[in-house]
Amino acid sequence: LQTSLMHEVHCFMLCGLFDFQFPIEMSMPWILTDHILSTKDSSYMECVLYPLDLYNDSAFYALTVFKKQFLYDEVEAEVNLCFDQFVYKLSEQVFAYYKHLAGSILLDKRFRQECQGLGTYITSPAPNRYETLLKQRHVQLLGRSIDLNRLICQRVNNSLSKSLDLSIARFEAGDITGIVELDALVKVNRLTHKLLSKHLAMDDFDDMYREANHNVLAPYGRVTLHVFWELNYDFLPHYCYNAATNRFVKCRDIQFSQPVQREKAPTMAYHYLWGSKALNIANSTIYGQYSHFVGATHFNCMAKLLGYQGIAVVMEELLKVVKSLIQGNILQFTKTLMGVMPKDCKLPRYDYGSPGILEYYQHKLLDIVQYPDARTELFHNFREFGKNLFCLLELGKKVEFQNFGKCDCQ
Repeated sequence: LQTSLMHEVHCFMLCGLFDFQFPIEMSMPWILTDHILSTKDSSYMECVLYPLDLYNDSAFYALTVFKKQFLYDEVEAEVNLCFDQFVYKLSEQVFAYYKHLAGSILLDKRFRQECQGLGTYITSPAPNRYETLLKQRHVQLLGRSIDLNRLICQRVNNSLSKSLDLSIARFEAGDITGIVELDALVKVNRLTHKLLSKHLAMDDFDDMYREANHNVLAPYGRVTLHVFWELNYDFLPHYCYNAATNRFVKCRDIQFSQPVQREKAPTMAYHYLWGSKALNIANSTIYGQYSHFVGATHFNCMAKLLGYQGIAVVMEELLKVVKSLIQGNILQFTKTLMGVMPKDCKLPRYDYGSPGILEYYQHKLLDIVQYPDARTELFHNFREFGKNLFCLLELGKKVEFQNFGKCDCQ
C-alpha cells in the first residue's frame, strides 16, 4: 500500500508539471478496484472499497506533506471520475446478478432437467456478497460522506425501468403471439424488483410499469394499442380457427390482405432480457412454442396485461369492427343474395336420405353457390365476424373470472 500510495502521488505530480489529464487506467487504486469488479470474486467483493481509501491518503500527503493545492485538485478530479465509474459498474453488476437470479428461479424445472439429461447445464448465478456493499450509507472519501446505497438504487431503478421499456418494445416488434413472452418478462422483472427491494429502496413496480407502458396519464398504454392493432390488422384477416385444437393458426397459403409492417426489435443486453445468454436461449425456445397459434393461453395473458380498462377499450374497438362489417359488406351481400334466392324451397322427404337432400339443396341454391364473390369476399367477412365474436367472448370471460387489482399489470 505504501508503494501504491507513493506511485499515485508521483503520478499526480507529473500531471501537474506537464499539465495533462492523468488516465484512470494508470491509477493503482482504480486498477485494483476494476480488477475486483471484473473478476466478480465473492471473497474480494466486500473489500472493493479498500483500494479507494488510497485516494484519501494521497490527498492527505498532497495537502500536509507536499503542501501543493494542484496535487489535491488532481486527486479530487480523478476521484470524481473513478467513483462514477465504480458506481456505474457496480450498479450494472448488481442488477445483472439479481436479474439472472430471478430468471433462474422462474425457469421451468422440467425443462432444466431435460437439458441436463442432454448434457446442457443452465446454471444459476454464483453467490456473491453484494449485500455488504448495498448496506454502505456513509462511505468516507476526501472528507465527504457518500450514500452508496442511494446511488446504486438510482441506477438500478433506471435499469429496471429500461428493462420494462425494452420488453414492451420487443412485444411491439412482433405479432400478437408475443403476449405470452411479454407476460413472462413482466414476471421476471417483478421478481427482480422483489429481490432488490430487500436491500434497496426501489420505486413501486406498478408505477414503473405504467411509466414504461406510457399509461400514467393516458387511458390506455402501449400494450393495449399494440394488442388492438395486431387483432385488427393481423389476427382477424390472417388467422383461421382449428376446431380440433380450439386454436387459431395463421393461413400460410392464402393471404387475404397485405402483411403488417412492424418496427425492428431492439437489441437488448442479456441482463435486460432474462439475465444471461443461456437463459435467453432457453426461454426463447420455451416461448417460441407459443408463436405459431393463438389460444386460451394468449387470451389469459392479454387479460392480465391489459387490465379491466384495457379490455374495455379493446372490446369497444372490436364492437366497432363488428358493426362496420354488419352494416357494410355483409348487408350489401345479403341484399344481393336475397335477390337470387329461389322462390320456393320446400323441405324434402326424409326417405331421400342425406345424399338426396344434399343434392336437392345444391340444385336449388346453385346460383348462390356459384356466386363469384362468395368465397373471396362474403365468406371472408363472415370469418372476420366470427373471430371478432370469439375474441369478445374470450375477453368477456376473463373480465368475469379475473380478479383485477389496482394495477393493470397484475
